[in-house]
Amino acid sequence: MAQQDGPEAPAESPEHLTTTVEQGPFCLARCTCGWRGPARRARSQARTDAQTHTTA
Repeated sequence: MAQQDGPEAPAESPEHLTTTVEQGPFCLARCTCGWRGPARRARSQARTDAQTHTTA
């Protein structure tokens, strides 16, 4: 079963709410704007992808 972290709303851009979703052995970041990060084996890297997306 996939696990999902809750939305993380950055102070700079409230329209971008990111989550991380586990799919099998991989974790990926998603955003409410439609953006999807690459599948990662490390949750921390998926979170970093999400943070980079919201600050870009």
